[in-house]
Amino acid sequence: MKYQVFTYCEPGGAARPGILVGEAMYDLRRLLPPERAQWLCVDDLLRDWDEASTVLRQLAKDLARGNGAQPLDADSVRFLAPLTRCGVIYAAGANYRDHVEAMSRAFNMKLVLDPKAEGVQPWHFIKAGQATLAGHKQDVPMPAHTHMLDWEAELAVVIGRRAARVAVADALDYVAGYSCANDLSARDNLKRDQVDESSPFRFDWIGHKCFTGACPMGPFITPAEFVDSPENLGIRLWLNGEVKQDSNTSNHLYSVADQISYLSHRLDLLPGDVLLTGTPAGVGMESGIFLKRGDVMRVGIHGLGQLETRIV
Repeated sequence: MKYQVFTYCEPGGAARPGILVGEAMYDLRRLLPPERAQWLCVDDLLRDWDEASTVLRQLAKDLARGNGAQPLDADSVRFLAPLTRCGVIYAAGANYRDHVEAMSRAFNMKLVLDPKAEGVQPWHFIKAGQATLAGHKQDVPMPAHTHMLDWEAELAVVIGRRAARVAVADALDYVAGYSCANDLSARDNLKRDQVDESSPFRFDWIGHKCFTGACPMGPFITPAEFVDSPENLGIRLWLNGEVKQDSNTSNHLYSVADQISYLSHRLDLLPGDVLLTGTPAGVGMESGIFLKRGDVMRVGIHGLGQLETRIV
């Protein structure tokens, strides 16, 4: 029986883990046996994922059969980001074939359309962890330092086991689950115009990618066992109801497994780390259209749900 986990804010303000089975959401802490009292949040589940997934799988079966548990009032659930103690967020750059093609046309650049075939390794940057996360339907404040705030629909991969120097063939065994994400980007902060073009200090990746709410994620984490392949998922982004991005993860230049293996040969990936796997064509930078206060985005990935974010 398929289930998804999430984090919500109870009326008193405390973060609580939840489980979605079918159309019903439940407070997970109320359903766990006493010997699992140490699982206080979704992050705790990830740090003990092999055992936790077994318990959750059985719990989902019991809930589907009707075990008498009282579901949450769906209309009153206030979602938080699924992770309350997020690890490192690794984000892949230029990893969708259609996005690379679109950027090449828009800026007359000679970008490599098949870097893997040329022996080029995947390329990543790091977004700051917990401070950048925002939950489903949480408002994100417009950063004061940008006039070119952009959207990037992304498949988020949540690590559930320590991964050290893993082979590509084994890499997906280290994934706990998948989620929707939006890699918000301050495009006018990537380069410092007052710094000489030859200087390595001209580029400002913190200003570009790291600010409060820069990584909306959720609403749910879908366990990997319910995703047949992360390389065949439809992905879309709507801006104020208009489709801006419409693609499929089959356009990945480097697969999820490629990226996990590559990163794990540089450092250990840990439970609670997140990998953003790139964005498809249709970002604002391609057309010169950027976000403004009041704009509402929705990221939808097949089988994972939809993530809504408003800029205020």
